[in-house]
Amino acid sequence: MTGAAFRFKISVIGDGQVGKTSLIKKFTQGSFETDYVKTIGAQFSKYEKEIDGDEIRLIFWDIAGQDDFLFLRPSFYKESGGAIIVFSLEANDLGQRSFDHVNNWYENIIKFCGEIPIILFANKVDLVEENKLDDSEIKKKVEELGFLGYYLTSAKTGHGVHDAFNTLIEKLHNKAKALPTK
Repeated sequence: MTGAAFRFKISVIGDGQVGKTSLIKKFTQGSFETDYVKTIGAQFSKYEKEIDGDEIRLIFWDIAGQDDFLFLRPSFYKESGGAIIVFSLEANDLGQRSFDHVNNWYENIIKFCGEIPIILFANKVDLVEENKLDDSEIKKKVEELGFLGYYLTSAKTGHGVHDAFNTLIEKLHNKAKALPTK
């Protein structure tokens, strides 16, 4: 390998049951499990890829969305280079609540990590009619909070998952490459 080596920690946050763990598994392993298992505290997944000859090592921190683990979040967020905030597109209380809480997740990650690149995942697009989806509120939130953008994703079908993760990874890589070398 002739390129440089980079390592990034990415925090994946959002309410419980929005699909954070499933999205990470779909991206890193290509798999999807239908049974819901609540994340206790945090889990992490390692993933490696190459960009322009550079070795990229990623650690995804899958942080529990339940308030029971609120006190642990500051230590889990520590040294995150980027973040993914996930909400559910489901047309029910979970979906609406998870979208309403995006601002809280944003404020929380910024409080402990400063201005890091953040991308928004609108997950479970397989459960809605995409052609009838009004994304104006999502676009408004993306602009208001200064996210890199948003992606419609489905951990079940894989829709948008690789594009969404890779957008953040490429942003982190480009940002790191632009830094002066020591």
